[in-house]
Amino acid sequence: MDGDELRPVAKNITEWARRVRELRDEEGYQILTHNDRADLKAGQYLLLDPVPRPKNARKISKETRAIVLERDGYTCQTCGAEAGQPHPYDSGRKTRLHLGHILDKSKGGTDDPDNLKAQCSICNEGLANITPIRPDEADLLARIRRARSSDQQKVLKWLIDKFPAAAKEHISNL
Repeated sequence: MDGDELRPVAKNITEWARRVRELRDEEGYQILTHNDRADLKAGQYLLLDPVPRPKNARKISKETRAIVLERDGYTCQTCGAEAGQPHPYDSGRKTRLHLGHILDKSKGGTDDPDNLKAQCSICNEGLANITPIRPDEADLLARIRRARSSDQQKVLKWLIDKFPAAAKEHISNL
């Protein structure tokens, strides 16, 4: 089966490829892609068994999902995209957040909140068990200092919009 055959079945939803991965990874269906078999081309899928294997299903509760998304400020922890906003790498798509694993399940990671992070669909799909190094405060400040003044002002506006209570408290302490 290929993407052209799946689109009508998926009722032309924009994230149908993600849904295939969810069926495979979270609901236990044995669906192979070109990453699993060399004879499959990109966009081709092979369903090995129509009966899912529930033992492989991931069960992240709604409560855990809410805790992680709130903790991470409804922002992708990889690229910084905000939920519902146009994605910075693809302005034609609104940012949809998912939960990504810090240490992937295939490498022994768990579904505990401490091992989960908010990720947009673009970053979550593209990582494939690769965890990029997260910049620390010194790196971020160095990058902001080197930026043009107009870009620094945009960063400031973004921080004030993201953390309005902290901004008010900081201003009142001056």
